[in-house]
Amino acid sequence: MSRWLGEFSSQLFVISEVSPELLQAREQWDALECIQPVLNEDPIGHTPLISFNEALQHFQTTDLSECLKNIQPTLRRTGLAALTHFLFGPPRLHRELQEERDLVFAIAQCSLDHSQKVHTRVLQTIYKRLTGSRADCPHYGPHWETLGFQGMDPATDLRGTGFLGLMHTLYLVMDPETLPLARDIYKLSQHQTQNFPFCVMSINITRIALHALREEALTKECNRRQQVVGVLNDFYVATFLSLYQTWKTQNKTISDSGFVLKDVETFAKKNPKQLLRRLEGFLRERRTGGGGGLALESASQNPSPRLGPSGVRNGGKQMHFTGVCELPPEMEGEARLI
Repeated sequence: MSRWLGEFSSQLFVISEVSPELLQAREQWDALECIQPVLNEDPIGHTPLISFNEALQHFQTTDLSECLKNIQPTLRRTGLAALTHFLFGPPRLHRELQEERDLVFAIAQCSLDHSQKVHTRVLQTIYKRLTGSRADCPHYGPHWETLGFQGMDPATDLRGTGFLGLMHTLYLVMDPETLPLARDIYKLSQHQTQNFPFCVMSINITRIALHALREEALTKECNRRQQVVGVLNDFYVATFLSLYQTWKTQNKTISDSGFVLKDVETFAKKNPKQLLRRLEGFLRERRTGGGGGLALESASQNPSPRLGPSGVRNGGKQMHFTGVCELPPEMEGEARLI
């Protein structure tokens, strides 16, 4: 059509002077030809879910050199403490696993960036898997408080564990075996009297896992399985399960949170293999239709025994719950209430 109009116009020019109306029509037609249809490939409100492995791959292929400069993968011991640890402490992490361990601590140095697509997909996935929603939620808003963050921006709660806190929650909700447990814990967090902030509690469990890794309580298991991320994920789930069982069976409330967290942390660090075996038993019972009951002994009901053999899977007045973002750096290792 354009070519025909052009030829027609040139012929008309020979006969007589081109009229202004014809020139205007030709310009409008040429402009119309330049318009290209724009397809919205990622409609707002339908961000695809992201798996734990995909999110992990993002960090594996991202330059984290600046974060790696600030990590402390092991405790710094001096004097007699260093000698005692060398002689009687856990074995050293295999050299080929140290890069993977350092990656974990580097992720814990990364903050949430709403401009990063992978970061927002992780958040949206957690929201959808816990709430059952199919639509995206806004980056900021009171819906995050419903999920168990302390404010309208989840980033403010991640200062103690960085993005690793979200990675662990993502693992919990995306693994088909642990998703029912995640929803059970979330349901309990919404209880009328036993409620607690789910995501902040999860971040505290990640903090416990990080300290256990740094204190080399998981080294033997990492060496045995020849992996760090998998062991840490399972330890996180096992610790969260222990807290959930204690919280539900002993009718704990938010005023007990600091004491429960401290008991769970002490038991988990001293008995990581036993904790992981409990998780394996819990999941096995659910797979066979047993429902994964709450009869497993909780951390605060029994003294912490010595480390056992391996065998794991690949009071008072009302008080406010303290998130890790509120803890001063020198007190980061302990769970407290304010």
